[in-house]
Amino acid sequence: MEKFRQIIVDAGKEMLRRSLTVATWGNLSVRDPESGHVVVTPSGMNYETCTTEDMVVFDRDGMLVEGKRRPSIEKDLHLLIYRHRPDVNAIIHTHPVYSTVFAVTRQSIPAITEEFAQVVGYTVKCAEYALPGTMELAENAVRALGRERAVLLAAHGAVCAGPDMETAFKISDVLEKTAQILILSKSIGTPRIIPEEDVRVMQDFLKTGYGQF
Repeated sequence: MEKFRQIIVDAGKEMLRRSLTVATWGNLSVRDPESGHVVVTPSGMNYETCTTEDMVVFDRDGMLVEGKRRPSIEKDLHLLIYRHRPDVNAIIHTHPVYSTVFAVTRQSIPAITEEFAQVVGYTVKCAEYALPGTMELAENAVRALGRERAVLLAAHGAVCAGPDMETAFKISDVLEKTAQILILSKSIGTPRIIPEEDVRVMQDFLKTGYGQF
């Protein structure tokens, strides 16, 4: 599991570098697709000084496998998403400024840009409010996430889920950029939402026709 522990250590620093959170807020996890074990960040520790030994490991049933630290209070959120989404192997819970504007106003973020359509999906919904660290919050988030790649937590922040950590960060970046664009575009006019059929076409193109072969 050392490789996966190191992925989380590096990701914590990267989350701060990209201004997706501040101080010790937010949390991350990664799943080993072979064993099903999940590595979660510890609770309230500085991402800049965390080591692989500080990470906490759970099995697919949520039983502690390794680690001496208290895990993030949102561990149930991570574990429940993995339970419902076999396509997800990395999760980032962030507290970014623009996405959180939508979280505190209980608004969804629709596909208004092509990069959002390609990378994130149709619509990022805002989950019903629940206290941090509760199973209710985890269940609300999973319900609102559905088959999408991100969800907003009311009055809280965002959760982005991908097949690997690199993709999860890409989703986080595009979500935050789109939230900013949506706020700015509303100040000068009415943003236009990309039709679902066009979103589907662009996602297929990203998988089959974009990049080098």
